[in-house]
Amino acid sequence: MFSPEGPTLRELTRQALSSVERGYDLLATKFDATPFRTPDRLLAAVADALEPLGPFDSGLDVCCGTGAGLPVLRSVCAGRVAGVDFSGGMLAEARAANPAATLVRADALALPFAPVFDLAVSFGAFGHFLPAEQRTLFTQVHASLRPGGVFAFPLPAPPRVGSAPYWTLWGFDAVMRLRNALWRPPFVMYYRTFRLADVHARLEAAGFRTELRPLPSLGAREDGSPRCRLVVARKGLEREDAHRS
Repeated sequence: MFSPEGPTLRELTRQALSSVERGYDLLATKFDATPFRTPDRLLAAVADALEPLGPFDSGLDVCCGTGAGLPVLRSVCAGRVAGVDFSGGMLAEARAANPAATLVRADALALPFAPVFDLAVSFGAFGHFLPAEQRTLFTQVHASLRPGGVFAFPLPAPPRVGSAPYWTLWGFDAVMRLRNALWRPPFVMYYRTFRLADVHARLEAAGFRTELRPLPSLGAREDGSPRCRLVVARKGLEREDAHRS
């Protein structure tokens, strides 16, 4: 799973026994050599799907990590590109790879932005938010977008019940729950707490109108359904803007 440049088992264990923020600070310099980094193939598929939804001026990568998603924003946004993350170590890596981006250290549950962005994206971070926190996260993103702005993120199809990937994710979450019951500080990372029906309801509650777009380049499942979809959540126009349109 890991390249020779990736973290050792000892380093991963130390990270897993830390808080989320401290864990990512420890992992930052080797994160891009792990399978946790969002694959370029997925990033390219998202960029292709976003292109016809524009034009976009400014863009924000929520929980940007080492900045893998920032080139997606640069490819579809004409103006400022920004990233936000609460790990200083991850932001240092993002800054080195994306010197033109505006990078801000902050908690995604308390974003420090006015409504200035036309597009927000996020890749692979939602497992760090408990279900009770997801509406707060979506509300914060909503508040950071201009009227008509878009919040977009990929959402893979769940694995078939009883398949090897299903039991792998189930087992990972079970181990994390046991770890967090026995050890402090907690490390919140769960794969099975971000379900489409719940996500749709929480996005709507935060003020978004949502749609799903398939990412065909990532293939289809045996039943013909997409392996991965792009969730496109659009912030409604302000009342006065809607009257003018």
